[in-house]
Amino acid sequence: MLIVVLLAGGLLGLLALNTALNEGSFELSRLQKQTTVATDEQQSLQHQIDQNSAPDALARRAAELGMVPAGGMAFLDVQNGGKVLGTPGPAQDSPPVKRSTAEPWPTKAQPGAAQPGAGPSPAAPPPSGAPSPAAPPPSTPTPAASAGDAVIQLNPVSPTAAAKPSGGAGR
Repeated sequence: MLIVVLLAGGLLGLLALNTALNEGSFELSRLQKQTTVATDEQQSLQHQIDQNSAPDALARRAAELGMVPAGGMAFLDVQNGGKVLGTPGPAQDSPPVKRSTAEPWPTKAQPGAAQPGAGPSPAAPPPSGAPSPAAPPPSTPTPAASAGDAVIQLNPVSPTAAAKPSGGAGR
């Protein structure tokens, strides 16, 4: 009777061990399949990033947004006293430059918030009384300003400020 009980216990232990090994095998197989799918997805996304960051794809997307290639570029050689290398020039394109209708950075409109560039809402009552002395007089926008262009002047220097010595060597 003792030998039969030992044999039955051994067989049950062997069955439990075999079942645990099979469960681990199934789990390993599932995880390997999941790893393969994730690796394929990662490689696909990396390929898509590589295609979208190629120079021709960037140039095509920039043209869709209305950008034009830069003109002549100039560089400052700071180590040699600010010597200008190259000839600067404006960007040239065949007129008129086609404007893109695509929004490069879409923004979410918040309910009740005024849109930039929009006038007062029709539901808002006009301000009463005299116009504010701080308000600038109404003016007609220039054609460039009405088309959405802005003129930016970098490092403006007045003629009097350029003539005055600074009084010291600054870095």
